[in-house]
Amino acid sequence: MNLAHNLLCASGWWGRRVERELLPWGLEDCDLGDDVLEIGPGFGKTTRLLAARLPRLTVVELEPRYCRRLAAELGSTVAVVQGDATELPFPDARFTAVVCFTMLHHVPTLALQDRVFAEVARVLRPGGTFAGTDSIGAGALFKLIHIGDVLRPVEPDALPARLEAAGLRGASVARGGRSFRFRVEKAPA
Repeated sequence: MNLAHNLLCASGWWGRRVERELLPWGLEDCDLGDDVLEIGPGFGKTTRLLAARLPRLTVVELEPRYCRRLAAELGSTVAVVQGDATELPFPDARFTAVVCFTMLHHVPTLALQDRVFAEVARVLRPGGTFAGTDSIGAGALFKLIHIGDVLRPVEPDALPARLEAAGLRGASVARGGRSFRFRVEKAPA
């Protein structure tokens, strides 16, 4: 991420927005179970909140410096794994839920985004949930804070078909302001 993006994601304003709006809205009426994976936590604003409410949380983050920071701050309360969401380093059917928040637009191509969805389907237990949020990338400010960063917005209307193609089912997408939330599940065995 560029400097502006780093400053925004590390800000108290963003932390309050995550706590009061983004996370509650993104996970409203969502049962995550007892073994959850968060992909792409970045600075970990969502991770800190999730760790306080889940019995077991693992995060996978591509950027090594973010991993070091999360591991130092969260200690043994969260398993921090440096890795790529397109090749998740976990066994099949490991997690009761997978979540991600405002990170999908950082995956550089549609093909790689689809690979993330396939990997999520692989590591989810039957009946498990994949849920999260992302930004609708139409605004000038959104584009400005991504100068020099990866920016590949996810089209909310196309997302259900893409998730279904990855082997997930029952996708729902809801818009709210400049964001959208999604939820889908892996078919029961």
